Amino acid sequence: MAQTLFFYDLETTGFSPREDRIMQFAGQRTDLELNPIGEPYNVLVKLNDDTLPSPEALMVTHITPQQTTMDGYTEAEFAQLICDDICQQDTTMIGFNNIHFDDEFIRHLLWRNFREPYEWCWKDGRSRWDLLDVVRMTRALRPEGIEWPVVDGKAVNKLELITKQNGIDHFKAHDALSDVEALIAVTGLIKSHQPQLYDYLFKIRDKNEVKKLVNLDHKQPFVYVSGRYEQEYQKATVAFPLTTGLNGTVIVYDLRYDPTPFFDMTAAELKKRLYAPWDERQKDSFIAIPVKELHYNKVPAVAPVGVLEQQDGWHKISLDEATISRHMSLLLTRPDFAENIRSVMQDKTLYPPNSSPEAQLYDGFLNDVDRMRVAKVPSLGEQELADYHPQFNDERLSELLLHYKARNYPRSLSEDDVAKWEAWRRARLQRQLPGYIKSIQKIASEKQDDESQFILQELQLWAESIIPVDD
Repeated sequence: MAQTLFFYDLETTGFSPREDRIMQFAGQRTDLELNPIGEPYNVLVKLNDDTLPSPEALMVTHITPQQTTMDGYTEAEFAQLICDDICQQDTTMIGFNNIHFDDEFIRHLLWRNFREPYEWCWKDGRSRWDLLDVVRMTRALRPEGIEWPVVDGKAVNKLELITKQNGIDHFKAHDALSDVEALIAVTGLIKSHQPQLYDYLFKIRDKNEVKKLVNLDHKQPFVYVSGRYEQEYQKATVAFPLTTGLNGTVIVYDLRYDPTPFFDMTAAELKKRLYAPWDERQKDSFIAIPVKELHYNKVPAVAPVGVLEQQDGWHKISLDEATISRHMSLLLTRPDFAENIRSVMQDKTLYPPNSSPEAQLYDGFLNDVDRMRVAKVPSLGEQELADYHPQFNDERLSELLLHYKARNYPRSLSEDDVAKWEAWRRARLQRQLPGYIKSIQKIASEKQDDESQFILQELQLWAESIIPVDD
C-alpha cells in the first residue's frame, strides 16, 4: 500500500488516560502531499455509566454525555473502527500533542477493549508523528515565512492562535474535526515554507533514526526541542547524552547550564531537586537540575548541532558554541555525576499504584497464552461472551473482561457479575462525585450564559441518572 498520513484529534472527559474517556474522535487521511483521501471521520463515543466527566472539559468541548449515548459508538465498536479502518498498513498517525495525550487515550481504550494496545502505531509499516514539537522546532530554528502568535509578550504555540495569525479558517476550536482541519493546514504551512526541516523531522520520527544522533556509544551534543524547556528560549536547547534511563531511554543534560553546582550533591539532594513538587519549583530560590529522559519511541524533535550554523541559529536560541563546549567538557570530567543521576532516576515510579484493571496497562506484558485468549474476545457476540470464562494467568484480565462485558454487552452478565460490576461502579462514582459537584457549583457561579447553563443542567441530569440509589 502507498504510505498515508492520518491526522486525528480527540475530545475527552478529562486529562487522565487511565481514568477519563474519549467522547469524540475526528480524523482525515491524506497522501504525503496532504491531499485528502476519502471522507473525514467525525464520531462520538458513548460515555458509560461508570464515569462522571470533568465539567471544566465539557465547558470547552460543549459535548454532553447525553449526546454521546444517543449518537455514539460503544467503546468496543470504536476500538474496532480504530483497528480495522483507521490504522491501516503504512499509516502515520499524526496529532498535536498526541504523543503525550491522544495516543495514550487510544492505547488505554484498546487495552480496556481487549485489543493489542501497542501494535496500532508501529506494526505493518505504521508510525506516529507529533506536530506540536515540529511547530516548536520550526519556530525556534526556521520561523521565516510563518506568522507566529505572541500573547502578553510570550511566544504561544496554540493551534487556534497559529491558524488565526496566518489567516487559516478554524471556526470551532476544540471541536475535534475543526482541529484536524486546522492541523493539516498548519502542517501545510511548515511543509511549504520550510520543506527541508519538514522532511528531516518526518524522517527522524523513526526511533532508529533518533538513535543514530542520540546515543551513549558516541556521545555528541544535539539540538533538542521539548515542552520541558524554557519558553523564553523557544523550548529549544543543546543537550548531551548523559546515561541510561528507564526502559531503554537516555537521560540527557541541558548544556545551557553549568553542571558544576550539581556535582557534589548527595543522592538525597539530587532526588529532592529532581522530584520537587510544583509549588516548590515556583519559588525564586529553586534551582532545577537540568536533566530529563529522552524516549526514543516518542518522536523527540532532535537535530544535529550543525543546523545552528545556518540562519543565525545560535542567536535564535540564545546559545553559543563556547558555552556548550565548556559545559560538555565539565560533564566528561565527572562520570560519577552521571552515575548518581542514573541511580536516582532509576528509582522513579512512572505511575502510582491503582487497583482498577483499566489503569494497569503498564503493570506488565501478557504472556503468549493470555495474548491468545485476549485476542479472541473482540470476535465474540453477546451469547458467546456469556459463556466465555477463560482461566487467565494475568490477574488483571478477569476483572477487565467483566468490565468489558458490562460496558458493551450488559446482557452477557450473570447475576453475580452484575453485583460485582455494580459494586465497582458505585465505588468509582463515589470517588468522582465530590469533585464533580464542586466543579459544577463553581462554574454555575461564574458562567450565566444560556449554553453554559444548559451544559450544567445536562451534567446534573447525567449524575442523577447513573449514581446508584440506596434501597
